[in-house]
Amino acid sequence: MHIAEILKQPGTHFSFEFFPPKTTEAAQTLFESIQELTPLNPSYVSVTYGAGGSAHRLTSEVVIRLQKETHLTVVAHLTAVGASRNEIYHLLETYVNSGIRNVMVLRGDPPRNQPDYTPAADGFQHAAEMVAFIKKYFPSLGVGVAGFPEGHPETPNRLKEMDYLKAKVDAGADYICTQLFFDNRDYFDFCERCEIVGITIPIIAGLMPVTTRHGLTRMADLALGARIPAKLLRAVLRAESDEAVERVGVYWATQQAFDLYDRNVAGIHFYTLNRSKPTLRIYEALAVTTR
Repeated sequence: MHIAEILKQPGTHFSFEFFPPKTTEAAQTLFESIQELTPLNPSYVSVTYGAGGSAHRLTSEVVIRLQKETHLTVVAHLTAVGASRNEIYHLLETYVNSGIRNVMVLRGDPPRNQPDYTPAADGFQHAAEMVAFIKKYFPSLGVGVAGFPEGHPETPNRLKEMDYLKAKVDAGADYICTQLFFDNRDYFDFCERCEIVGITIPIIAGLMPVTTRHGLTRMADLALGARIPAKLLRAVLRAESDEAVERVGVYWATQQAFDLYDRNVAGIHFYTLNRSKPTLRIYEALAVTTR
């Protein structure tokens, strides 16, 4: 189903994000998690798009398999970095022929080993260009774009940041899914700023429960990072094991989800890290009725 039609339906929509596995064991874990989460009847699931040709192929394999073997609505990620227009066109053609009806468009991070990286002449400089390209050649596809509640790290000027986001919306984006955040005030402030510049499409809130100390550190190290509230950091540092850290992280994310759900946000998107248990525990606490 087209994402725009899904998001027109009343209530808060729940969705899950997975990443393509690189090993047979990881693939087994992924599809076990998907099997455990499927009974929750998510509005859609998405699969991320790694850097490099092999990762791209892994993504398309997972996306097409999910489309064939489940009843889930699947959203395939696309990134502009390292891809030519011709490559994107043929990939989209494959997706459409396989029954995929929705994509998430991201500019993507430049390769870490190429500090002077510049996009190919026949590629896309910005996500807005890819959105326009998709809407021109594959108008039947639903298109999502990313939002940054805490601000994009490469755009300190928050006014320009919103202009760039508005460009993606004006190019034809159907919805926005935010990067992860740990303070709901950042999300609601972001929604207000979207409203100010005339953005009216649905804004999905992205949540990722902390499950390990290493994971929390890695979130802070990521280029797109996350602001860690002192209260959460203190609780994680107090925990004596990763099992205890996971309990803290699930509790924190559950409180975020309670607030978002009670305020009738358009959707809550769980970054699952290919694991089902944390998300299942949040659902159990919310007592969410599956659709």
